[in-house]
Amino acid sequence: MKIGILGGGQLGRMFLQEAISLPVKTKILDPQKNASCAHLCDEFVCGEFNDEDTVRAFGIDCDAIGIEIEHISNKGLEFLQQQGKKTVPTPRTLAIIQDKGVQKEFYRQNNIPTIDFYLAEKPRELTNLSFPLVQKTRKGGYDGKGVQVIKNAQEADKIWDIPSVIEKLCDIKKEIAVIITCDEYNNRKIYPIVEMEFDDKLNLVDVVKMPAEISKSAENQALEIAERLANSFNDSGIFAVEMFIDNEDKVFVNETACRVHNSGHLTIEACETSQFGQMLRILAGLPLGSVETVYKYAAMLNLVGADGAKGAADVDFLKEIAALPRTFIHWYGKDEVRPGRKMGHITVCANSSEELKNNIARVKKFSLEIKAK
Repeated sequence: MKIGILGGGQLGRMFLQEAISLPVKTKILDPQKNASCAHLCDEFVCGEFNDEDTVRAFGIDCDAIGIEIEHISNKGLEFLQQQGKKTVPTPRTLAIIQDKGVQKEFYRQNNIPTIDFYLAEKPRELTNLSFPLVQKTRKGGYDGKGVQVIKNAQEADKIWDIPSVIEKLCDIKKEIAVIITCDEYNNRKIYPIVEMEFDDKLNLVDVVKMPAEISKSAENQALEIAERLANSFNDSGIFAVEMFIDNEDKVFVNETACRVHNSGHLTIEACETSQFGQMLRILAGLPLGSVETVYKYAAMLNLVGADGAKGAADVDFLKEIAALPRTFIHWYGKDEVRPGRKMGHITVCANSSEELKNNIARVKKFSLEIKAK
């Protein structure tokens, strides 16, 4: 069969590393001719994945079409579904995810706990703003972009005057994620819950750790919410559900991705079947794989572009990191480093919590900010 993927970045690249092991052909669409996937797939098409006609033409000879980014032409995907192509996710689900306002309303309608919010077309025109607040653009945001905290009225001039979700700022004890995979027969597998630590400067995930160090109450809430959300979507695919735990140990959904996700990269080494292996199985119509852990403890650390970096990446430090035990390097094949750009990640694994902390500390002795040559 031929599997098409809309998007050719690092997520598609890690998917292709799984797909090469099965008798399938792969086709990738991406606007960058030197995309991370360009030289790894059977067929590469350089084109805009948010253009309806391009998506139609791309997918018409594919048996199944998946995504590695949400910002694609949903109308193009809808056309392909009407032609009998398997689309993962379905256009209905993708339409909910693409607009954070629609996504938040979906949570409200399906009794999924989420932070209090309201929608605003032109936030600067509102006279009843209550500070501090969190502004999220309804469309187009990713990797921390399109999200900002406005602390007080003196910062009101920073508000983006575009359609937004406005949330009250809550005290958050921890941020966690649950990845739940669903096939077309309603079989499901849930990975161990992970917790995420963020780089405040970049508003980007810095470290993801598995398992999350949370109470049994928070764990039960998170798993129950993930199941309820999957029931509400009633769709096949991979759902990465990002959640908050507040100081009273209550769990709220922040947002959901209907694709493989940064919070699941450590499953490549830490679990019997990675999130990318599950993506392949779902698209190819194969049974879901086991999510049992190979290593009980694991962490992922992002490699991002340093301030002021622009040009070919300097990767000299990788030799020292590669010498560390239970440490795995993933380079995304991007030909240019830029400030804050994800260039790769490192996964460390362990058989105890203490060993994991030690392994993270060893890696962090090196600068994980990628400089230019």
